[in-house]
Amino acid sequence: MHAPEMWKVSTGKGIKVAVVDTGVNPDTPSLKGQVLTQKIPKSAAYGAIKDYQGHGTTMAELIAGTGKGDGIKGLAPDARIIPFRVSLDSLKDPAEKKLTQSSAAGIRAAADSDAKIINLSFGGPAGTPEGADAVKYAISKGKLLFAATGNDEAKSDGMYREFPAAYPGVIGVSAADESGTVGKFSQSGSYIDLASPGLNVPAWCDTTFQQYCTSQGTSPASAIASASAALIWSAHPAWTADQVLRTMIDTAGRSWDRNTPSKYLGYGLIRPRLVLEQGDINPGPADVDPLAQENGGSSAPPATPAAPSSSPAPKGEAVAKGEDKGNGGGGNTQLWAVGGAVAGLVVIGGGVFALIRTRRRAT
Repeated sequence: MHAPEMWKVSTGKGIKVAVVDTGVNPDTPSLKGQVLTQKIPKSAAYGAIKDYQGHGTTMAELIAGTGKGDGIKGLAPDARIIPFRVSLDSLKDPAEKKLTQSSAAGIRAAADSDAKIINLSFGGPAGTPEGADAVKYAISKGKLLFAATGNDEAKSDGMYREFPAAYPGVIGVSAADESGTVGKFSQSGSYIDLASPGLNVPAWCDTTFQQYCTSQGTSPASAIASASAALIWSAHPAWTADQVLRTMIDTAGRSWDRNTPSKYLGYGLIRPRLVLEQGDINPGPADVDPLAQENGGSSAPPATPAAPSSSPAPKGEAVAKGEDKGNGGGGNTQLWAVGGAVAGLVVIGGGVFALIRTRRRAT
């Protein structure tokens, strides 16, 4: 199944995704008309459409880019973006840091927006009470939050968690390659909930927005997971965040028991196609957290019937091989190139995730 065929079922129309990041440039060819600047709360508007690194713009394009001007075509091209700029380590200007809101404030502002999904492609090893409270507030507003799980496995080796991914209620997303193998850099731990494509992904090289570079990381993996949720929610607008997430978990590709999540890939590799192709899929209860056990509940709810199953991304190609690194298995995988443009059709376990075209721009 190709992405255009999946788009016959859903393109993300009607779904707004908050991108809490370095800001988003709404004027790239792929994002023109996709960024809802009028929906940014006034209290959180500073710098929202001035990306200080290029990272937030890349995430927005991976989610909802149109592909115009040889840009990235996102997985949910009819979704819309609401940007929120927050102060991350890559913001060096002292004056700008003072004016830019904290990540906790950004999450809270996103919770007050019209966005159903909040993408958090950043992180660090220390959580804060303010961050935890902001996440709780967002969940109370019915939002679905996805976050990058970190790119420093060599240093972490599963010994520390990445926040906001590790806050209860946030879906932590690790990065896998086109064969379904976790990226060597992708951090591991009990806070990993799902996995998503995160290697050989195009990204803006810098804030001139003149050319794309190849990147990898849990940041794009989180963005693609957010876009997948947008496709599902658009097709099933009456569902709650819990129901969207439950179907993503139930249909995820995995070669291990569902009740024993992998510390590398969580419940498995996201496969939105399997949700979209089943018009009568059972999403389960509307108000029961499918990650109740991980989030401090007494027990996780049973699976519903389903189909068979803070920093920008680092550069590089290394991936971890073998079941000990959480290989999701599943055939029908490919990554191919066509003509002068790079066209990456990422297929994992039979599910198409992204059709992206990139070409170097003149500098």
